[in-house]
Amino acid sequence: MNIQLQRQMERWYPLKDHPVQLALIKAVSEGVRFPVVPAGRRSGKTERFKRFIAKEAMKRPGEKYFIGAPTHDQVKKIYWDDMKKLTLSCTHAKRPSESDRIIFMPNGTEIHLIGLDRPERIEGIQWTGGGIDEIADIKGKSWEAHILPALNTVNPTRPDYRAWCWLLGVPDGLNHYYEMAQYAETANDPEWALFHWKSSEILPADVIASAKRQMSSKQFRQEFEASFETATGRIYEEYSKANQTDAVIEPHEQLCWMHDQNYTPLSSSVGVVRNGDLYLLDEIVLTSAISRQSADEFVEKFKDHKNKHVLIYGDPAGRAGEKHGHASDYTDIEDVLRANGWKFTRKVKKKAPAIKDRQNAVRARILNAAGERHLFVNPVTAPWSHKGLATVQLQEGSTFQEDQKNDYQHITTAIGYMVDVEWPLERAAISTTLRMNY
Repeated sequence: MNIQLQRQMERWYPLKDHPVQLALIKAVSEGVRFPVVPAGRRSGKTERFKRFIAKEAMKRPGEKYFIGAPTHDQVKKIYWDDMKKLTLSCTHAKRPSESDRIIFMPNGTEIHLIGLDRPERIEGIQWTGGGIDEIADIKGKSWEAHILPALNTVNPTRPDYRAWCWLLGVPDGLNHYYEMAQYAETANDPEWALFHWKSSEILPADVIASAKRQMSSKQFRQEFEASFETATGRIYEEYSKANQTDAVIEPHEQLCWMHDQNYTPLSSSVGVVRNGDLYLLDEIVLTSAISRQSADEFVEKFKDHKNKHVLIYGDPAGRAGEKHGHASDYTDIEDVLRANGWKFTRKVKKKAPAIKDRQNAVRARILNAAGERHLFVNPVTAPWSHKGLATVQLQEGSTFQEDQKNDYQHITTAIGYMVDVEWPLERAAISTTLRMNY
């Protein structure tokens, strides 16, 4: 590798050395094919891999390397621009292929970026090495069915050589990535090794403290300490008596109305925000009903309420038909409110949040990793909200899907839509701030 290019790379993208990261680099250079790297968010695992594969590509002519992620969009977002910079692709005679996501090095080596939503994309090429990021999110069978066979393909010119692959990610329950980590740690297989470190060993203390305030204890342990957490069954397992209150809605308070447009039960929760905390103090739950009927119930229930401006939250799917000029669940609700002298502000996102993000945002309100509670329920005046947070479970075999047989899950979904708007997970902001300076 050109020493001048290496110095430029290290100057543009400085890294903080960490003993486990350095041990990882040494182990791969000495023959470990499958380093399993469950490390905390923003702790350097991805950035370390980018530099490693860029250097390998520069110093080894005529080889082919790959970088994989669960989807084509993910691998592009995480790697494409940085890999072009790290390989100094703007100085090469043959420019990168933007359509195929291939970087061509002057020495004839190629780096391919692959979306593993179609795992067969990795087949058919004689790889020297590569890595898969967010591997906990790829389909579990992809490793055995497509990826490992592609890495074990025999090269006639080097019959004894086998491709290596970094297995990077953050734990997500006890799934296939957990099994990989267990095997790497206990199997005494010289081709496998486990490398683990926490975000707190890399990131500034104020960033860790901020993450603790945003996340539940379980989510913090999983994402910032790279701990493989079991799924207990209860989605909101830290909801307890400490989250219960006897508070009621005061006449002057602005109402927050949260919807999940399910036909039966048609569930909506009504709350208020006090000093940044969410209080769920009422609700409307109807059997075999439509949104207009829910609005009729609302204006009757709160006809004596003094503050006639309500904030409306809910499922983005309830906006269906609006762009073609048709009535929607929300326009039906708003027509009823308007006719009864209410003002309203619709606070509904264009796209629904990921289920995990919605759930994690609610968990962090219930009890964050800093030990703070910011969500409270009156179990007498909002019994469905209380029972939902206390009882909704995971669907059997899933790490995030809600059990559809529990009618209370609709109202917890409604609550989640508001929390996602007002107190969303701020992972993206942390990622941007610390991307190259951790």
